[in-house]
Amino acid sequence: MDKKFVPLPISIPEPAPQELEDARRVIGTLPIEKLLLEDEDNDTILHIYAAKGMRAYTLAVAERMKLLRRLDAKEHRGKTPLLVAVTARQPAIVYDLIQTGADVNAVDNKGQSALHLAATYGYAQVLQVILSLGFPLDLEMKDFEGHTPLHCAVLAHNALLREQGCQTLTEEQQKGLQHQSEELESCIHLLVQTGASIYSRDVKSNKTVLHFTVQDGNISLLRYFLELNAFKSKDFVNNKAHGNTALHMAAALPRDKNQEEIVQLLLDHGADPSIRNLDNDQPIHMAPSGKAGDQIASNFWNGFNFSLLIAQGLLEKP
Repeated sequence: MDKKFVPLPISIPEPAPQELEDARRVIGTLPIEKLLLEDEDNDTILHIYAAKGMRAYTLAVAERMKLLRRLDAKEHRGKTPLLVAVTARQPAIVYDLIQTGADVNAVDNKGQSALHLAATYGYAQVLQVILSLGFPLDLEMKDFEGHTPLHCAVLAHNALLREQGCQTLTEEQQKGLQHQSEELESCIHLLVQTGASIYSRDVKSNKTVLHFTVQDGNISLLRYFLELNAFKSKDFVNNKAHGNTALHMAAALPRDKNQEEIVQLLLDHGADPSIRNLDNDQPIHMAPSGKAGDQIASNFWNGFNFSLLIAQGLLEKP
């Protein structure tokens, strides 16, 4: 993975000259007190314009706020105007604010940066603007949940996958969720191509993106991350989170969560079935009891020389 890759900048047109001139004229007449005034939510006029997508006025106010050193003023949730623009899905305003000097690494009250927010919401165009401007970014910054922006995008993709499995969705809702899913996948690819590490662990549970994809049966992302890791690190496949490897987690999945395919994929990529968790269980012992568990033992664990592992004392019979 090329750590110096920078995504091609997306085409952000210049603000309409007449609109910007008019906005500068209006904002130029405002007294400093009005510029610095905060409402009951601690929003300044800059937060409000950014949230409403009023580009020319946002830029005109930002130019004055920069001189007053209030470009990164925070509202009640700790969001700067830049973070508000990200959550409002305003790529042009995000571009303008960063170029004006807004702190691209500022975080809100949850420790989330512009990268975390764009990744969580699946705003690929906004994310591309942030990544393409060439300002120093911390791709491995952890929010207060211990997640990197890449973790956030994967967890959001998992959540959509669960939602897509809902039986009561209309065709229109399914299409909407599919579009969101594709946007999140774009975010994941952008982050990885720019240098986000698939090996980063979250702080609370020690999980990597591999554990996150397995826990929700997210087979498309699992394939992607395993291919990125091809021929590199068996540790990645066999890392433990709360004592369990991804293979332990896969063995415990319900069958309707792509369990069979996920177990097979992990084994194909070097997952070690002899590793024990904190309860001294091997992955094969995590299978559900009854017929489902018997199916695991008799069917999709076949094809690997388990009889040899058992003979060597590395694997116990389930």
